[in-house]
Amino acid sequence: MSLFVLGTASHVGKSTVVAAVCRALSNRGITVAPFKAQNMSLNSYVTRDGAEIGIAQAMQAFAARLDPGAEMNPVLLKPKGDQVSQVVLMGRPYKDLPISSYYQETGELLSCAVRAARSLIGRYGHIVAEGAGGAAELNLYDRDIANIRIERELRLPIILVADIERGGVFAQVYGTLELLPPDIRPLVRGIIINKFRGDPALFADGIRIIEDLCGVPVLGVLPYLSLPLPSEDSLSIGDKKIQDRPVRIAVIRLPRISNFTDFECLERSATVVYVSPGFPLTGYDCIIIPGTKNTVDDLRVMQESGCAQEIRAARERGIPIIGICGGYQMLGREVIDDGVESCRGRYEGLGLLNVVTRFSRYEKTTEQ
Repeated sequence: MSLFVLGTASHVGKSTVVAAVCRALSNRGITVAPFKAQNMSLNSYVTRDGAEIGIAQAMQAFAARLDPGAEMNPVLLKPKGDQVSQVVLMGRPYKDLPISSYYQETGELLSCAVRAARSLIGRYGHIVAEGAGGAAELNLYDRDIANIRIERELRLPIILVADIERGGVFAQVYGTLELLPPDIRPLVRGIIINKFRGDPALFADGIRIIEDLCGVPVLGVLPYLSLPLPSEDSLSIGDKKIQDRPVRIAVIRLPRISNFTDFECLERSATVVYVSPGFPLTGYDCIIIPGTKNTVDDLRVMQESGCAQEIRAARERGIPIIGICGGYQMLGREVIDDGVESCRGRYEGLGLLNVVTRFSRYEKTTEQ
């Protein structure tokens, strides 16, 4: 049987629950595929055939013991700034759209998502779908292709996930269920309480209260776990626990930082600190400028905040400076934009590498 995992809010643990369900079913010999109609993330994964999907869906595919594919995340939004996102459709760049224009295209995007979901069901038999953000966003019901509109097409049994760590779990669950559209609420078959600290037996009365209030069974109470799983977006940077280790690495927290999951492997053996432009860069053994969805705009932020000057001063002290993707481009003498990322123009880089970068229309993604 296929399932749809919805949440009471963002960051309640939907992605982790979907991955856990995929692995549990796979362990029982049941083939399932993960699915998320629409994801918004700058941390993406490139499949074997060069398609780009959200990194969470790739992680879930591995949990299901499958190769990640574009149908698992047919619509990926990659924010570029100024309320504009790059729309990646079935793994390929589609177009850049401001949010107002994007909403005008949700009908076509929904059709694509429905086809992808049904294709996965036809191929694997079952899917474990994941919603986005909170399920009960009343102002978005008519254009919410990640939750309500896709559910109206697929009619999957729903599991609702709530985060007890942040408090207010009763209001989360009861409020969400009461606000769901009348045709969707009966599809909610169970509730999961996530991120509980302590002995779950202490929440026995809470389970009874929720079940009495909502008329929906609580399927389980999951403990708070600090799992080394890839992060979806920059909001999770603030949730990271900084480990005190001898080697200290500063990663510049650019406004449009992307693919910062590249650095999570460093956290196993070094103190990794995400430093916003304008804050001091002293006391670090290495400084990394990460990738960004808009090199020119973030380069401008670094220069205006004094971060560029701090990086040059650190290099003069002998501190290694590493640039990855957009960060590498910033380290050069100049960035020339032909109107691909920002306005046409030539932009001065940090001048630490004898490199000039020109942005043109060609773009290629590969798995490495």
